[in-house]
Amino acid sequence: MSTSDQAKLAEATGTRTKRGGALALLAFAQLIYSLDINIVFVALPKIGAGLGFSGQTLQWVVSAYMVLCGGFLLFGGRAADLIGQRRMFICALCLYALSSLAGGLAWSPEVIVLARAVQGVGAAFLFPATLSLLNRLFAEGPERNRALAVWGGAGASGLTIGALAGGFLTAAWGWPAVFYVNVVLASIAILAAFFVIPRDPKRHERRSFDLPGALTATVGATLSVFALVQGPEFGWGSAPVLWAVALSVIFLFSFVVIEARSSDPQMPLRLFRNRSLVIGMTITFLYMGTFGALPYFLTVLFQDVHGFTALQTGFAFLIPSIAIAAGTQIGERLATRLSTPTTLISGMVVGAAGTALLVPGAGADSSYLAIVPGLIVSGIGQGIVWTGMWIAAASGVHHDEQGVASGMASTTLSVGNAIGLAVLIAVADRHVAGMTGQALRIAIAEGAQLAFWIAAFGIVVSLLAALCLRGRRVGE
Repeated sequence: MSTSDQAKLAEATGTRTKRGGALALLAFAQLIYSLDINIVFVALPKIGAGLGFSGQTLQWVVSAYMVLCGGFLLFGGRAADLIGQRRMFICALCLYALSSLAGGLAWSPEVIVLARAVQGVGAAFLFPATLSLLNRLFAEGPERNRALAVWGGAGASGLTIGALAGGFLTAAWGWPAVFYVNVVLASIAILAAFFVIPRDPKRHERRSFDLPGALTATVGATLSVFALVQGPEFGWGSAPVLWAVALSVIFLFSFVVIEARSSDPQMPLRLFRNRSLVIGMTITFLYMGTFGALPYFLTVLFQDVHGFTALQTGFAFLIPSIAIAAGTQIGERLATRLSTPTTLISGMVVGAAGTALLVPGAGADSSYLAIVPGLIVSGIGQGIVWTGMWIAAASGVHHDEQGVASGMASTTLSVGNAIGLAVLIAVADRHVAGMTGQALRIAIAEGAQLAFWIAAFGIVVSLLAALCLRGRRVGE
């Protein structure tokens, strides 16, 4: 081998090593993001007792995070494109760490709710920055497919680790520990980012920040998510929810008008001509309205019907989390060897069948083992679709717009989750009012079974979106 060939081989090996390190860090960031979803849920009762929350206000520890995260995703995605994806990745982690520290030190309900709101903004910046970095660093095709599978598998692992860690940390050191652990993890990621994430490329053209578009989109999206999250709690006909809906329509309509006239818009409307992105957004919406609602009903089933402790519930989620992680790897292989539409259709068929299989194992007198087959099959389907839908959403998007494309797809993900949960909870809980004891357990189990049936039907409906994708192999 000549000296020049050896030099090229060493350079290629070094590049692969750097990208391997970058992928490991991006997967770690996704694990942090998903870990926080369950870790706080487990600690909620202790938080409420420790800070003196009323029963009506404790929900804001969750809602403040969800509302601000959902509202700022598009803003975070565009900021990653304009400011730089690595810069936003590091800034988002800093915001996440500081807000987590404030949450752990909180001395009143108001302080912890504010900390959770800021944490939601940090998450809204982190998710699209992480995803757009992954899409920029790994070329469209098999290389990106593998990276998305690793990233998705880390996210699935984070859900289980969050539940287990939440139970352990709360029992051992109290509820502040579930916030302090984020400070440690985010600090590690921040330090590593300076070494393994490549610098943002220099921009040769000047890009302006569309402030009117950013404001109208963020306020409109935040109000929409607020209405969806609080509708079941406040009542759909309550004044705050009706005002939020009306104002969100006004702000989002204004946003579309501004974007159509802007020379450098927050969200270029021409992106809607990208068929793959639009279908990917549709599938992320349907995914979270169906698959994404399952953990809520499984948690209620395990704890309120079967009497599991928080820690036992965490262990109960080990099987579906492993299945989802396995599904992401299967999804990568299907997308590489076949096509994105085939991957999505396969995952949806498997996922719908698995979700239907949850029904016979969800009875009030059923054992955990009875629901395991459904958890495995549904989890594999979820993992396959998760990988496929992000491949679809990133396909054909220029690297300078990967941030806003990621923000668009993750916004529909958040809205889909809020709508899906609101609808399914309303249907499942329609008969539980006033019940106690065994009658309540039976009603909760029957409500969960109905929710599983509706979710399975919704997954079948999402097949229509997958069928609209062009049947080509990724990378062709």
